[in-house]
Amino acid sequence: MMSKFDVVVIGSGPAGYVAAIRAAQLGLKTACIEKAHNKSDKLALGGTCLNWGCIPSKALLDSSYKYHEAKDNFAVHGIGTGEITMDVPAMIKRKDAVIDQMVGGIAGLFKANGVTTIEGTGKVLAGKKVEVTAADGSISVLDAGNIIIAAGSIPVAIPPAPVDQDIIVDSTGGLEFQSVPAKLGVIGAGVIGLELGSVWSRLGSQVVMLEALDTFLPAVDGQIAKEAAKVFKKQGLDIKMGARVTATKIVKGKVEVSYTQNDEEKTETFDKLIVCVGRKPFSSGLLAPDCGVNLDERGFIFVDDYCETDAAGIFAVGDLVRGPMLAHKGSEEGVMVAERIAGHKVTVNYDCIPSVIYTHPEIAGVGKTEEQLKADGISYKAGTFPFAAIGRAVAADDSVGMVKMLADENTDRILGCHIIGNSAADLVQQIVIAMEFGSSAEDIGLTVFSHPTLSEAVHEAALAVNGQAIHMPNRKKRK
Repeated sequence: MMSKFDVVVIGSGPAGYVAAIRAAQLGLKTACIEKAHNKSDKLALGGTCLNWGCIPSKALLDSSYKYHEAKDNFAVHGIGTGEITMDVPAMIKRKDAVIDQMVGGIAGLFKANGVTTIEGTGKVLAGKKVEVTAADGSISVLDAGNIIIAAGSIPVAIPPAPVDQDIIVDSTGGLEFQSVPAKLGVIGAGVIGLELGSVWSRLGSQVVMLEALDTFLPAVDGQIAKEAAKVFKKQGLDIKMGARVTATKIVKGKVEVSYTQNDEEKTETFDKLIVCVGRKPFSSGLLAPDCGVNLDERGFIFVDDYCETDAAGIFAVGDLVRGPMLAHKGSEEGVMVAERIAGHKVTVNYDCIPSVIYTHPEIAGVGKTEEQLKADGISYKAGTFPFAAIGRAVAADDSVGMVKMLADENTDRILGCHIIGNSAADLVQQIVIAMEFGSSAEDIGLTVFSHPTLSEAVHEAALAVNGQAIHMPNRKKRK
């Protein structure tokens, strides 16, 4: 007998599990299908983000930063520590415990909200049916009133550097080293490359990053990216721009990497190599040819503004569809779709999606960059403020970076905010909220910020937009 559900969700990552929970909360009979298991052999609820991405990388980033602080930064505070050591297997074990705790949390939420968990691989069939293939090969079919496809994304592979998950690894393998590589190569100096490179650099690796693009962090505001490049160089990350990898060869347990840079052929040898050149939608084998759902030329599922596919009642969310591949973007799309299935007119404001790189200092931004405003021909004004002039940052011995605010030249409405500095991810969220309410820079300038806090840099940057910063000289306006 075919099981019937109001909503069937394929994939339990941040987009899928949130969609399933919200649908169940709205009174819809909901099932969520997940095929993957993590290394603890638990059903990998939470998807890539929780099991092999956002959460484990943050666990290692935090562990490695604590080690770096104790080893290099405690003395200035008068704290003597003696010899500092790092037990890498213990660090990895803690990371795995964090994953297990969070996976258990999602399982508990599914149970509390009445979501049916189904183990297996989901495939969308014609007539809003979902075929589920279990691990033993047995097949069952679910009848769905609505389908939400949230199968996520996978790392992009490149032919010159085939991953073996031993010496040449992808971002998943970069979270599993049991010792610190003496010399580590990273192909790709984007978000994932910088985060993983930071982890192993802090623990003592000599890290060389090979980035094919000529522009560092092209999606980040140029002024912030320039500051970031300076900071990372000082931290010891060797970032080679315009470096295109052409071949790799395993020799005596190490990897020789050939690449071209400035029309020169070059070679470097590494103990380990991490390939992180981006991610692509996991749409292979997901759709029956006659299901009515269409893909674009890059493998993304084609959807409208509300994440509905070309087949009525079938939706797709998260990394499978247009827009930034960010967990929180996928989660909000999942909520929107569940709400719309229940008859509520909910939307996602794609102009207010923050993005973060969790290095130290963090890099975070929301809205337009200065380069985008110039390209769009929008008249704007900018205000910046350095953390070096913020008492709380100086007292914490963590005053690298700045806040940059962009506002409309005529209306003063905030168009973007970009931060490099301690706690940038949390600081930028203040402006995400402000932008949701159509705030002007003056509104932020007139708001009371507690002293001493890091968030005063946001306040001062907003004041600086209109030449009113208090704690640094203001730039004279061009006439």
